[in-house]
Amino acid sequence: MSDLTRKTAAELGRLIASGEVSAVEVTRAHLDRIAEIEPKIDAFLHVAEESAIEQARAVDERRAAGEELGPLAGVPIAHKDIFTTVDMPTTAASKILQGWRPPYDATVTRRLREAGLVIVGKTNLDEFAMGSSTENSAYKPSRNPWDLSRVPGGSSGGSSAAVAAYATPLATGTDTGGSIRQPAAVTGIVGMKPTYGGSSRYGLIAFASSLDTPGPFARNVLDAALLHEAFSGHDPMDSTSIDAPVPPVVEAARQADVAGLRVGVIKEFGGEGYQPGVLRRFQEAVELLESLGAKTVEVSCPSFAYALPAYYLIAPSECSSNLARFDAMRYGLRVGDNGVRSAEEVMALTRAAGFGPEVKRRIMLGTYALSSGYYDAYYGSAQKVRTLIARDFEAAFHQVDVLVSPTSPTTAFKLGERTDDPMAMYLADLCTIPSNLAGNAAISVPCGLAEEDDLPVGLQILAPVLGDDRCYRVAAAVEKALEDRWGGPLLKEAPSL
Repeated sequence: MSDLTRKTAAELGRLIASGEVSAVEVTRAHLDRIAEIEPKIDAFLHVAEESAIEQARAVDERRAAGEELGPLAGVPIAHKDIFTTVDMPTTAASKILQGWRPPYDATVTRRLREAGLVIVGKTNLDEFAMGSSTENSAYKPSRNPWDLSRVPGGSSGGSSAAVAAYATPLATGTDTGGSIRQPAAVTGIVGMKPTYGGSSRYGLIAFASSLDTPGPFARNVLDAALLHEAFSGHDPMDSTSIDAPVPPVVEAARQADVAGLRVGVIKEFGGEGYQPGVLRRFQEAVELLESLGAKTVEVSCPSFAYALPAYYLIAPSECSSNLARFDAMRYGLRVGDNGVRSAEEVMALTRAAGFGPEVKRRIMLGTYALSSGYYDAYYGSAQKVRTLIARDFEAAFHQVDVLVSPTSPTTAFKLGERTDDPMAMYLADLCTIPSNLAGNAAISVPCGLAEEDDLPVGLQILAPVLGDDRCYRVAAAVEKALEDRWGGPLLKEAPSL
């Protein structure tokens, strides 16, 4: 592995800006790393080698012309294949969009380009971001660099695997019910779900429109904050975008101080169903925060117990509506169009062939929940629970500045272990779903390895709406203290690679 692939995004940005190394050299080093490890982890659905070199060369030309570069200009990034890209296929890991090349860039994609980041390819995911393991991809499962027999989380598992394997220092993801934080936790990296509306959904292929949130992956907190700042902010193309400044996330990541901060430990997240090693690392992280000067207190959020069932009514209902656009008439896959069959028959055949089992399951759940006679009993009731969860957060944040919990109840599970048990799969997002329903900010930062399997454990830090900087402040303090204790980062190189 090249020394360049071991460096942080911030370090690479400085080296490129100063001319000590070229963006092309950095990009080639990461493309070589992708070629080396991709057969093992299957993180990418598309690698854009020629395009990446062209993007990097353009950054070098700007520097040579005397232009002042941004902090991430020339830094390679892996882009989740759910954001539209005019120069690469966008499939959402579904057969129904195989080979589709969008006519426009997502706002997140455009902002990455404007910041000078080099998009090296599109990463694998659970189809339409529906899953917690990346095994629902229509093309292939991705693998966890810590143990190739285990999942890298989901739905953004390709992105988390790429960063954990040092294929890229940065990646994008989307978090609808935990799809950034849970993969980050099980691969030992940092993953952030910004405040809903703080990052644009324009050009993000929709799963659940009131929940989907783009966010960053990185191997350290500062890099995540730099990427967060690069692509976030108000977007008039997104009607749910918040017209407010991006919170000072980079400044907070550099502050790394929790003295006097009030930290609430969520009472409802722990006990039966949680891996003992996960709970031990979490408790140690709480004690660490106390040693750094934070004041911890147990906080009860009783409605969180109903978050999982509420989510699995709201998200499938929105999925049922959003995926109705894949009708075989306008773009994408078309099956059975022989000039004899009706449009309805072609539509049914195309959806049967193009959608995978989990997508079909969620469409059926959502359609049922929205159907006449059941709307109030299911979807309406779930929205009431959502309000109660938001109120629990509001009450909690009157007592404390941030909340903490394990990110996921267990470490990475084995490939195939939960594929036949949807409920077991859904439980991977038990701790992450409440913040999606309420729309507030949350981050996962590594806090050690579980002794049962020597696999990473994530600490989740939750903050109020537009309190994203608090997440970074606490995460950076934990990261610094643990690195001092360990004598360096947790993730020096994933052992199976």
